[in-house]
Amino acid sequence: MMNRGQYRTPSPLISRTSTVLFNSIEQLRETNAAMAAGDRWASTYGTHTTPTTAALEEILVAGEGGAGVELSPTGLAAITTAYVAMLKAGDHFLVTDSAYGPARRLADTVMAKMGVEVEYYDPLIGAGIAELIRPNTTAIWLESPGTHTFEVQDIPAIVAAARAVDHRVVTAIDNTWGSPGYLRPFDLGVDISVVALTKYWSGHSDVLAGATFANAELLPKVRDASTTLGMTLGGEDAFLLVRGSRTVDMRLAACGANGLEVAKRLEAHRRVGRVLHPALPSDPGYAIFKRDFHGTAGLFAFELLAPDGVSPSTAEQVDAFTDRLVALGHFGLGYSWGGYESLVMPARWSGITRLARPWTGGQLVRLNIGLESPDLVWADLAAALDADEQVAAEP
Repeated sequence: MMNRGQYRTPSPLISRTSTVLFNSIEQLRETNAAMAAGDRWASTYGTHTTPTTAALEEILVAGEGGAGVELSPTGLAAITTAYVAMLKAGDHFLVTDSAYGPARRLADTVMAKMGVEVEYYDPLIGAGIAELIRPNTTAIWLESPGTHTFEVQDIPAIVAAARAVDHRVVTAIDNTWGSPGYLRPFDLGVDISVVALTKYWSGHSDVLAGATFANAELLPKVRDASTTLGMTLGGEDAFLLVRGSRTVDMRLAACGANGLEVAKRLEAHRRVGRVLHPALPSDPGYAIFKRDFHGTAGLFAFELLAPDGVSPSTAEQVDAFTDRLVALGHFGLGYSWGGYESLVMPARWSGITRLARPWTGGQLVRLNIGLESPDLVWADLAAALDADEQVAAEP
C-alpha cells in the first residue's frame, strides 16, 4: 500500500473519516459499482472502507489467508459477525467445549434468543463429530488450542466430517492463538477464521480490534453481516495495527520461544503438575500440533500443586502464589495476552465452563510470556513457587 498515489510513505496516512465527498453523481455511481465489484479501496462512507483500513485489510489477508476480511472494534465483535453470517433461526450449532468464554455466552444468550440450538462437543472428538451432525446442523465452531485447557483439535478430521454430509455445514475457528501464520485455517479447509487483533497483531496492549476472515464462498455473507451490524474500526486503531504488523512475526517468534523455555522449566518444578502447552512433547495434543501448526505462541497454563508438591492446590493458595509473583515485578495481573509484557491470571477468575468435557484437573494458572528475558521471568516464577513452600514450612 505504500506505493499507492503520489505521496509514498512506509505507513499509510491516518484517515479519520465519516463522510466521503463526490464531485458528481457519475463519480458516486462509479464508486458504488466499484464497491459492488469488491474493490476494497472504494468507499461511499467511513464505515465501509478508508485508506487506512483498506491498507490494514491487505496486510491481514496476506498473513491469515482467505479471500477477504471484515474489521471489528473487538475480538468478540468479530465473533458476532461470524455467528450472524453463519446462523439463522432453527439452525443447530456445534460449539467446541473449550471455546472462549464470551463466545459461549454469545451463543447461549443472543443466538439462543434468535432461535439457534447450541450444542457443545468434546474438543478432542475429531472425526467422531459426524455423529453429532443433524439435518439442521449448519455450522461448527472450533478453537485450537482451547481456552485455558489448550486442547488441540483435529481440524482436518472435523472439516472432512462437515463436508461428508449431504448439506452445507460451515466450519469456523477462533484462530487468535495461531495467528498470524502459525496455524493457516484456510489451508486446512476451514471456511471462516476469527482473530482478536488485540493480541499479537497489535502486540503493545493499546488496541482493541477483531477480524473475521472468510473464503470466497462465505465472504459475501460475512460482509453483509458486518455491514448490517455496523462493524467498523477507527483510523487510529487501524494505523496502530498496521504499525504492529511490521514486527508481529519477530515478536510472536520471540514470545513463543520464551514461553516454551519457561514451560519446560515449569515441568521440572515440584510445585507444578501438568503443564498445558501443546508444543511440549508431553502434551496429549503434541502430534496433531506438530502436524498442523508452524510455531507456538507464548500463552499456556499449568496446574499449581500445594506447597507439599503432591496435593492439589486450593483457590487461596493460587491467589497467594499469584500475588507473590506479581509483587516480584516481571508479571502483570491482567486478563489479556499477546502483548509485549508477561501476564498471569488464575484461570478460575475468567472461568472454565465445560459441559461435554468437564475439567478434572487441578487449579490452573494461565501465563502469557512476553518479550522479557526468560531467565528474568523464570527467576520470578521460581521465587514465587519457593516462597509459598517457605511460608507453608513456618511454624
